[in-house]
Amino acid sequence: MAIKLNIPVEDADVVKNLKAGEEVLLTGRMYTARDAAHKKLIDLLDKGEPLPVDLNGACIYYVGPSPARPGNVIGSAGPTTSGRVDPYTPKLLEQGLKLMIGKGKRNDDVKKAIQKHGAAYLAATGGAAALLADRIKAACIVAYEELGPEAIRELTVEDFPAVVVNDAAGGDAYVEGAKKYNRE
Repeated sequence: MAIKLNIPVEDADVVKNLKAGEEVLLTGRMYTARDAAHKKLIDLLDKGEPLPVDLNGACIYYVGPSPARPGNVIGSAGPTTSGRVDPYTPKLLEQGLKLMIGKGKRNDDVKKAIQKHGAAYLAATGGAAALLADRIKAACIVAYEELGPEAIRELTVEDFPAVVVNDAAGGDAYVEGAKKYNRE
């Protein structure tokens, strides 16, 4: 049974208690950001300037959605490869970021930062972009409109499905899942 989680997260213990392999359904407000937006955020932090969004308890979905068709709030919205933002992620976790959604593995620095800051990395199903878009009820650009699909958007989601890959205790669903099927 999936764990229902409201975002942004107000109770940090909720994220700390998530376990690799658990299914979650996210409801509330999340941001979108890919590598170009992440670089801009880190540049602001390096200059000591404020970020255009509040990352305290926030969730970032690594996605560059396609344009919305008439009558839809967003186009296809499938996850992108998370490794592209690995160089920027530890600094954003320091700012209070609690959840990240993408696809693929994270590097060791990101996994350590997830543990240090009591966060979690979630995977959304690649190839199900149209179905994921149905869970998005509203979308608006909040920063870096010049980046087009890579602009930071605020999404309102309802029961957005994801699976915990890396948890705050060091669990890794990709490693643990492979062990189940390893024949030694």
